[in-house]
Order: sequence, then C-alpha cells, then structure tokens
Amino acid sequence: MPTPRRHFLRRSAALLAVAVFMALVGIAHAAYPEQPIKLVVGFPPGGGGDLYGRVIANALGKHIGQAVIVDNRAGAGGNIAAETVAHARPDGYTLILAMSGNMGSAPAIRGNLPYKVPEDFVPIAQLVETPFGLMVSSNSKIETLKDYVAEARAGKLTYASTGTGGAAQIVMEMVKQQASLDILHIPYKGSGPALNDLFGGQVASFFAPYTPLMGQITGGKLRLLAVSSPRRVPSLPDVPTLKESGIDVVMTQWYGLAAPAGTPKEVVDTIGRAVEKAMKDPELLRVYRADGAREATLTGDQFRDFIVKDVANYRRAVERGGLKAE
Repeated sequence: MPTPRRHFLRRSAALLAVAVFMALVGIAHAAYPEQPIKLVVGFPPGGGGDLYGRVIANALGKHIGQAVIVDNRAGAGGNIAAETVAHARPDGYTLILAMSGNMGSAPAIRGNLPYKVPEDFVPIAQLVETPFGLMVSSNSKIETLKDYVAEARAGKLTYASTGTGGAAQIVMEMVKQQASLDILHIPYKGSGPALNDLFGGQVASFFAPYTPLMGQITGGKLRLLAVSSPRRVPSLPDVPTLKESGIDVVMTQWYGLAAPAGTPKEVVDTIGRAVEKAMKDPELLRVYRADGAREATLTGDQFRDFIVKDVANYRRAVERGGLKAE
C-alpha cells in the first residue's frame, strides 16, 4: 500500500475515533441523570431549613427524571454541608441547599472556612426568602417584644440560633446593637435541638427564620414576638416588625440550589430547567409563599452576583459590630 494512502487511512481512523469519543461524551451528558441525586441540607430532620429542602427535592424529582434524596448534614450553621458539597465529585449527583448562613454570613465572619464562596460552587437558582422571627416558648412569661426588651435590660437573657457565625446570629447581634441589649448567644446544630431546649426552659428565646415553624406558632407551642420583614405579615397582623418597634433591622434569609465547582454546564443546564418547572409546583408555592416568605427568581450568574453582594453586606455588619466567630 502506498505510504500516502496508509497515512490517509490512519488519519481517518484517528478522526473517527475522536468523533466516536465525542459522541459518547455527548450521550453521557444527555443521559444525566442516571441515578438518584443527593441534596445536602445543613439542618437536622425537622429543622426550619429542612422543610424547604424537602419541598424542592420532591418537586425537582418530578421533573428531572430521578429521585432527589435529602441528606441532612447538620452542624456549624450549615458549614459542614457546604464543605461536603464543595469537595464532592462535580457530576451533578450532589447538590446543596445553599443559604444565607453557609454562603453569606459564614464567609463574612470566618477567615478559615474549608471552602470558598462563590469559587467552590456553581450557583444554580435562588429558591425562597423568608424573614427572621424572635420567638419564645408559649410557657414563657414574656408576652411581647416590649416585655423581652425589659427582661433583657433587667438581667441577662439567652437566645438560641442554628449555629455560630450563621445568618441568624449576625442578624440577632444587629438587633442587640440597635436596642443596646446584652443577651447571651447559645448556638445549636439546627432548629430541632434548639426548640427542644427552648420548650424545656434551658434557653429563653430563639431567633431564626420563623416561616418553617408556623405549625408550632399557630399550634400554640411558640410565641412569635416580632419579625424582621419591612412590614407586618398579612397572616400575622398582631405581630409587629422589629423596625416599627424601634429596632431598625430589616433582613431576610434566603435558600437556593448550588453544585460543586466544575460541574459540566450541560448538567447544570439540565438541573436549571428542572428547577424552573419545579418552581411552578402548586405545593411548593404554597409552602414557599406561606406566612411572609416568597419564592425567588434569580438564576445562574445573577444568583452568583447576589451571593457576592450578600457576603459583602454581612461583612460590613460584622465589621461594624466587631463580631467574631466563637
């Protein structure tokens, strides 16, 4: 066989091999997902954020072609969950319920996080924003926010949050600064353990996003003293805002979906399309819109930019208050 012809055939074979490989890669991406997807949530089962995670997991599973299973990794205000996902294989089978705590306040107050925000993640979509609430047990002698302030000024109170350096702690520290209050912070690994001690009298109050806890509030186990929204919640007309009560703090906590950095764009796009459909699910909207919370619409780069700005906002609050991670 002449040398030029042999060279031509070898080159053709090589090109064919490359074409087959690229086709197989395309098929692999097109086949996603081929197994259940894990959604890592930084709260224990029954905690506040756990509800939002389970609702999106259920709705997402209906549209992405595989079950989405919640994996609770509680602790450190959601930072354990974020570290887990930051170091996970970037194949689209491990996602995180990102939130203000592990993606906003933690990078602002901690200089030694085992992950970087937003560099270690691919933000996919913001899901919901919810106000914070100051709560006490229904057995508490504190009936109103005025009572709470008076009690704090008369003697040291305690308040629980879902973790040191979390969004709830920093926002409650803003409340303390605005009202000149001395209240001891007691961190917990999620709402569930915090509520157990609140009901048991081991801690005096709890500051957290209140909307996932409406069952306990309407059921008479929790007393909601004030909310951090800009105006009163229509379904809770008797509960004042912090601002109208003279404490100028207006903040909300957000939740969203993110994947590990390096996740293929085709996979991220597939998840994004499924999230868009899931966000129209009537049950999801019912839960997300309940009692002052609202669904969000930011996706992709817009969500990434929002996270960057959120970190900057928390960092300013940390610096103004001289706060440090405990």
